[in-house]
Amino acid sequence: MSFSPHSDPSGDPTPEVEATVPVLEPPGWAVSQRALFDLLDHAWRRFARDFTGPDGRLNYTGPLTTRDGVDDFYEVFFNWPQLYLLGGADDLLPASEKHWEGVTKQLTELDMLRDEYERGYDWFHQGESLLLLYFLCMAAPDRWRERALRFAELYVDPAKGNYDPGHRIITRPHNGSDPERTGLFDGDVYPWLQKEADTYGYPLEWIPEAQGGGPFPLSSDPRLGAQMRDRMGVGDTAMNLAAAGLVLNAWILTGEERYRDWIVEYVGAWRERTEANGGVLPDNVGPDGVVGSLLEGRWYGGHYGWSWPHGWHSLGHAACVAALAAATVTGDDDYLSMIATSLDTLIGNAKVMPHTEADSSLPSKWAVELGPDRHTPTPHLPFRHNDSGWFDYNPATPPVPVALWHHTSSEADRARLEGLREADGIDWRTVRPFRSKEDSGHEKAWFAFLAGDDPDYPERILAMAQAQIRHRLRRIDRYRDLDVPEADIHVWQLCNPVVTEALVQLTWGGPQVLYQGGLQQARLRYHDADARRPASPPTWPPWSPPSTPRRPPSSWSTWPPRPTARSSSRPARSPSTPSPASATRPARTTAGSATCTTTATPSRWSPRRKSPTKARI
Repeated sequence: MSFSPHSDPSGDPTPEVEATVPVLEPPGWAVSQRALFDLLDHAWRRFARDFTGPDGRLNYTGPLTTRDGVDDFYEVFFNWPQLYLLGGADDLLPASEKHWEGVTKQLTELDMLRDEYERGYDWFHQGESLLLLYFLCMAAPDRWRERALRFAELYVDPAKGNYDPGHRIITRPHNGSDPERTGLFDGDVYPWLQKEADTYGYPLEWIPEAQGGGPFPLSSDPRLGAQMRDRMGVGDTAMNLAAAGLVLNAWILTGEERYRDWIVEYVGAWRERTEANGGVLPDNVGPDGVVGSLLEGRWYGGHYGWSWPHGWHSLGHAACVAALAAATVTGDDDYLSMIATSLDTLIGNAKVMPHTEADSSLPSKWAVELGPDRHTPTPHLPFRHNDSGWFDYNPATPPVPVALWHHTSSEADRARLEGLREADGIDWRTVRPFRSKEDSGHEKAWFAFLAGDDPDYPERILAMAQAQIRHRLRRIDRYRDLDVPEADIHVWQLCNPVVTEALVQLTWGGPQVLYQGGLQQARLRYHDADARRPASPPTWPPWSPPSTPRRPPSSWSTWPPRPTARSSSRPARSPSTPSPASATRPARTTAGSATCTTTATPSRWSPRRKSPTKARI
């Protein structure tokens, strides 16, 4: 292997590593990785054949009777362009674009969209819907730029009705392209199902109208009617923080300061509110810009907030998306403090127990992720808070703390993860055989690998991925002839056979994207200079380190970079195993170009379900 520096057009030295020693016998992980790409190519074509029409829309002829459903159509394809970026087939990108176009036309016909964008819904679901768009922007920025900017303007331009710059708030929990869609529901009562009420409880449990007069039928429960509309249907909610991902996407594509300024203003306001609340992110702001002004002073109780229905499970992702956006556009990682202090508060209130004894509202999630270890005592963090204090205890979920550590590489963020691991009664090296709709959940095992404690992780996570694809191919065979009713539109997500988590971890060196509207984090990306497209040449499997560092290199984004970044138009060399002699500069890419130079990794990187029944949640 040879190493030689050269200068880029700016005159700065750029390291160049060329592998010259042939590999006589490829390692097992490399063979498995290439086999996974081949299986994925077969699988997505099967899904498209059996579940979609000629124009890319899903095979669905029914109505959508509530505001819910847009996310369920887009989510089916969210990681298809991500697979293309990782090294999927050339025609996977145009197929992904066709499905976005077809589904968008389909949802417009169902009166769910206006000007190709959600008419008005919460950002728990909007963030999920937009992942497909974000990956399309990453893969083909020139073709998707106009839409991305038009959508971001719905929030950056106050004239669109979604943002109040005077109070630095998004004006309502349900927001989007239709300013006439107000409140939280159409009709008189929130369309809540009894099963959902039994699982997640009710909002506004403290209002006098709900005391002493129940139980009420859902159709006339005071907590689900006018009280909910008046107290929770206006003003800002912390879930809206996920909108910062949409604006960050626009800033990445243009470099325009107005997008940066909006993120700084909006996320900065929430950071100030968090500091004023003792380091815990509040979940609601009234139309007057005051936390708790519609909830009699409570910092909790807003729509999709701490009290109802999911708490940290939804808030953590949305707030982390926003904090990472602000840190990215400013270079100031202190924006992440509002996430870190909130998370540390939850850790400080943890209780050690078997999951079978917890009051978790997410039992189906943990049944597959914990398996037989649901009987093992392990720390549980409270995900929700109401007038009685903290409740809804769940095992620590790693996506948010891993995303923080990946971005900062700080000792504090790493120590938090190591502390969680040390206290856990479950071995973090365990790789459970499951694939969630988020296509994530194996971050703990990946962290153990990164710590150098599990050199066999690549082979095991790749085998798990192949098994999950085959499982979903069987689901496709089972449901392909189903005339899907509205209540079962989750069946498509349950059948989506594209599994990318392992490839993201092992080739990009990053965690799977945060599901409530995050943008991809990664260490490096590969580009095929001959094919002039992302990913390594098909005859050379992407690098997966045989072992890994005690801490990763400094974080950099692999999205099309900020326009102010220096870039190189020189064709990329074939990927090679990082050398300890590698430079510490990040990989540099050219936004919108077909090729880019990928540098080696910094020297610190040392060698060594639920059933298919529709629910709003």
